[in-house]
Amino acid sequence: MILRSSRLYKKKMVVAGNGLFYPIIGFASCLAFLYMSFHSFGDLRSDFREEEHQLAFVKRNGTQFTLEGKPFYINGWNSYWLMYHAVDQYSRPRVREMLQAGAKMGLTLCRTWAFNDGEYNALQVSPGQFDERVFKALDHVIVEARQQGVRLLLCLVNNLQNYGGKSQYVRWAWQEGVGLSSSNDSFFFDPSIRNYFKSYIKTILTRKNTLNGIEYRDDPTIFAWELINEPRCSTDASGDTLQDWIEEMSEFVKVIDKKHLLTVGLEGFYGPKNPKALTVNPEQWASRLGSDFTRNSKIPSIDFASVHIYPDHWFHDLEVEDHLKFVTKWMLSHIEDGEKELNKPVMFTEFGLADQLDRFYKTIFDVIYKSAKKHQAGAGALAWQFLVAGMDKYNDEFGIVPWERPSTYKLIIEQTCRLAKIQGPILEQRNLKELCLQKQRNA
Repeated sequence: MILRSSRLYKKKMVVAGNGLFYPIIGFASCLAFLYMSFHSFGDLRSDFREEEHQLAFVKRNGTQFTLEGKPFYINGWNSYWLMYHAVDQYSRPRVREMLQAGAKMGLTLCRTWAFNDGEYNALQVSPGQFDERVFKALDHVIVEARQQGVRLLLCLVNNLQNYGGKSQYVRWAWQEGVGLSSSNDSFFFDPSIRNYFKSYIKTILTRKNTLNGIEYRDDPTIFAWELINEPRCSTDASGDTLQDWIEEMSEFVKVIDKKHLLTVGLEGFYGPKNPKALTVNPEQWASRLGSDFTRNSKIPSIDFASVHIYPDHWFHDLEVEDHLKFVTKWMLSHIEDGEKELNKPVMFTEFGLADQLDRFYKTIFDVIYKSAKKHQAGAGALAWQFLVAGMDKYNDEFGIVPWERPSTYKLIIEQTCRLAKIQGPILEQRNLKELCLQKQRNA
């Protein structure tokens, strides 16, 4: 649990007879206590109202994220389930527990879903129709994140079928008799479905939070928007269909919201015309999915590039050592693209490996740290995925409860502290000094 500096401790004043001596002494002592408390801890923690006033939008300057004019490197994680669990009273405490735990590790960014289309506890029940109860759950997630000093990367739709995804949009269009095709890839080219998604984007971005009165597009708690999780359009391997969709949707986002950063949500595969398709892609299938990392990320309305890392899903019969070699090569290739081709930050927004987790995390953290030391385009990495205890139902082969794995937990904190040495602490990392001193004592 994180101790909040805004918690004021009230003392009951005892009066001796009718005299005023003891109340005055007690009041003066209380003032002195408060003065010393704020001066002792003011550099580490701040009152929430002060934090609200000072919270700034993350921006981009070339290949760097910046926060209040200084470089900003990210150590963070994925918890896709936050909104879903914020809906019901019995599961809502998991949201605070997870965000507090992330903040306790000094993590500054959590990636999570801002969608649930047509399924149980759906946010969007049908095209343009929303469940206010679920929207209030998303309001809660954003406010809770702000209170814990964690920013959010909010994803707007899924390429996969989980939580509705693009296939749900296609079903809606088919059911309403306006769909051009039953193919899931018609999500990208059907004009009616494009309008469905634009309506969704506008509703999300202009939503006024019922808890703090701030429209989402005006809230710096939101680090950035992500158009779609892991887009693939294998019916058009040339990539033209997906490219056209990204251009249209990213420009639409920027018309509504000029304050937030925007990314695509790519896995990072190179398309068939890209020279790196043969030298860097995991296998030949990766170039036939209708996406191309550099082409998709070059679009002017896209602010930073996103990449995923899943070597044991992408290869067959490779040893762990070969997985780790690929990870380093994969990351360095995309950082090089960020430097030479894109002039944009590159963030590794998902990474997971079923075996040898600590070696995998360390490999990724080392690449990011070395890039940050050189002020290159490797802007940060987000682990997939973190959970709290009792969430086995929502786990996959990559999910962990970090504090139940002491060696992994130590690696995460070490990465937080060495990135902080490069960029300096940020306002929201309230316990950073204590955290990193503790790490040094335990080293």
